Amino acid sequence: MTSKAASLELAVLGLLHESPLHGYELRKRLNLLFGWSRVLSYGSLYPALKRMLRNGWITEVTTVSPGVSRRQRIVYQISPTGTEYFANAVTDSGPSSWEDENFNMRFAFFSRTDASVRMNILEGRRSRLQERLDRARSAAQRGSDRYVNELQRHTLESMEREVRWLSELIDAERGDPNRTGSATATPPQPPKSPQTALRSEAS
Repeated sequence: MTSKAASLELAVLGLLHESPLHGYELRKRLNLLFGWSRVLSYGSLYPALKRMLRNGWITEVTTVSPGVSRRQRIVYQISPTGTEYFANAVTDSGPSSWEDENFNMRFAFFSRTDASVRMNILEGRRSRLQERLDRARSAAQRGSDRYVNELQRHTLESMEREVRWLSELIDAERGDPNRTGSATATPPQPPKSPQTALRSEAS
């Protein structure tokens, strides 16, 4: 399974841990969670839900919408097996949790993550971005093309902002190790990922 698929499944479990949801509401909340850089389609969501049903992580219940049409809707719920899987998965603080594909999602569920795991993820993310920033500074060269120069400047500033943001979070965690983190599933908006900013400007 790809990292993107695993990240999506963990995000679904995290949202269903709060309350049962039907497909439309689940997709809407996932798009808020992942941000504008990754728009989730039903073509990605429903195959993931089918895999999770087969694994026994979620269950589905058919309900009838109130009103004239009384249309049937399928509501998804997390199962005890899914709850156990989610609890184990959010303890992972390895390199995959720092990467662009997973970091925002993991940050969104910091309220259910131990302080030591939160710190490992934040420090890992900062270290990885600092490495990228150092390489980008070394590679940056002022040329004659105005737009290439602006793109390089924008990319460097984006990475610098995120490194500062992470440093502030780490300092706050160290000052209060019993912090529970965000109370909602939607994280405070970090600076744009430098890779995302680069892709956006180049497209």
